[in-house]
Amino acid sequence: MKPSLSATRRAVLGTAALAAAAPAAAQPAPQDPGGEAEAKRILERYDAFGEKASGGPGDDACGAWIEAELKALGYATGRQTFQAPAYEGEASLGVGDARATLIPQAIVVPTPEGGVEGPLYLAGAGKGGPGIALLVLPYARWSTALGFVETRVKAAIAAGATAVVVITTGPTGEALALNAPADRPLFDRPVAVMAPRDAEPFLKAAAEGARGLLRMSGRSFRRPAFNVTARLDRGAPSWLVLSTPRSGWFGCTGERGSGLAVWRLLVAWAARSSLPANLALVATSGHEYEYQGGELYIHDLAPKPAETALWVHIGANVAARDWHERGTTLSPLPGADSQRYLLVSPPHVEAARAAFAGLPGLEAVYTADPKVAAGELASILQAGYPRAMGIFGSHRYHHARNDDLRCVSPALVPPVAQAFQATIEAAFKGV
Repeated sequence: MKPSLSATRRAVLGTAALAAAAPAAAQPAPQDPGGEAEAKRILERYDAFGEKASGGPGDDACGAWIEAELKALGYATGRQTFQAPAYEGEASLGVGDARATLIPQAIVVPTPEGGVEGPLYLAGAGKGGPGIALLVLPYARWSTALGFVETRVKAAIAAGATAVVVITTGPTGEALALNAPADRPLFDRPVAVMAPRDAEPFLKAAAEGARGLLRMSGRSFRRPAFNVTARLDRGAPSWLVLSTPRSGWFGCTGERGSGLAVWRLLVAWAARSSLPANLALVATSGHEYEYQGGELYIHDLAPKPAETALWVHIGANVAARDWHERGTTLSPLPGADSQRYLLVSPPHVEAARAAFAGLPGLEAVYTADPKVAAGELASILQAGYPRAMGIFGSHRYHHARNDDLRCVSPALVPPVAQAFQATIEAAFKGV
């Protein structure tokens, strides 16, 4: 079995797990919470911060920008600080004249200064012992090292591998960074990720028993990171929580930026609305470390479940661009990638079906269930919030180095923000 989004509690949604009813007829569009021009401004600004690894310069600058934007909207802001894992240094695998740049697998266990040298061989092919095992994953949109990948890497290590190189076979041919726990290294040997487009000479070398050299001798450490939090207390009896992650591997413009743009439009609308609710906001760091910042916010700062009328979480692949696949060539399409999932607590399912009708992927509304949710939404549901909704997914360049402005379109953002707005308004109607 191969997971395409996550493993363990972040299972793939399927018809056997959830049944989505046919979408209801589309309703009149609600008041526009923000248009294309504003979406374009947000997407370009987010992309310009560069890499968003937790606690890095891009993530910190992005957090400061969000903080200033929220203050300008009238929110009282704060920072929730913590220590996030980090790594400084490169990773590469060489054999003969071939050399490939790798993605170090977090939390990184570095090699000695001179690297790790040994024979290359295919993991799980009846071979083991000292050397560099190449683990070729089946075709999927990979996102986490937990579960499927973890099991197979540990099996290779148990068979004697000195180091493991994971080949993330998927639609783009790119190396895909894999999420990991924040509290410990998942593996006790050096592990790195290789792009499938780079793999051929190394697979050939493995078949011939050639020796390779893995270099990954940088510095593994922890550094400060922070969630941006905000509140607008209207003296109402309950809270509306609006959350989104902002950190991630590399630029993550499609993965994170499209959701951040929807969130930013919504928080501006909520601030000027007459909703009978207090507003609590969070833009989290630590996402790539199994939702580190989100977990901390839920347990330490979020309104309690009994005080929360609705929690709206805007996760990955909220409004990323779809692509035509022609062999190894991808061509961008104007529409949204449909591999995005909308989960909604039972009281709000019908309103969501009406609001999200016609939006690819989101028109199939699933009942919220922590066993099938992914990302921070699973954590929110597991924490006992009875009324919640959210989106998660993985577009084709999810966790790739080149998830940039090519992967988004400003036109795809406002319809999702409008649908969320309509569902929120219906939830508070008559309150």
